[in-house]
Amino acid sequence: MEKIVKKLESKGIRPTAMRLMTYRRLAQLNVAVSLGDLGKDFESSERSTLFRTMKTFEEKGIVHQIEDGTGIIKYALCEDNCECEEGNDLHLHFHCNSCGETVCLTEHKIPQINLPDGYVAEDINLVAKGVCEKCSNDLD
Repeated sequence: MEKIVKKLESKGIRPTAMRLMTYRRLAQLNVAVSLGDLGKDFESSERSTLFRTMKTFEEKGIVHQIEDGTGIIKYALCEDNCECEEGNDLHLHFHCNSCGETVCLTEHKIPQINLPDGYVAEDINLVAKGVCEKCSNDLD
């Protein structure tokens, strides 16, 4: 827990009980998760508290949003050295059509995209869809 406290404090986040529990749960899941699904783990907490926690985490670079084509925003922990900057830390995401999980494939970086003059990227998201390793092994 001390490691999580230091991580949050290094990003300028006060380590409240909810923030510590949320971070720990995100690390345990190791997949991208929607706010609704994460809320199931914290049923005794106010939904607005979890929402504010995730917004703070996103603003401070603890998590990043993923739009995986399901129509539901999902969140995943950023890598330790991530700055969540376009052209710097962008990586591929994979959404499994079988189990519905979305994972970050951080070792597969998205190359710098040069847009025409006058275009300004505000978000870049690359999602591959198919069958994940776990589900493809179940088919064998």
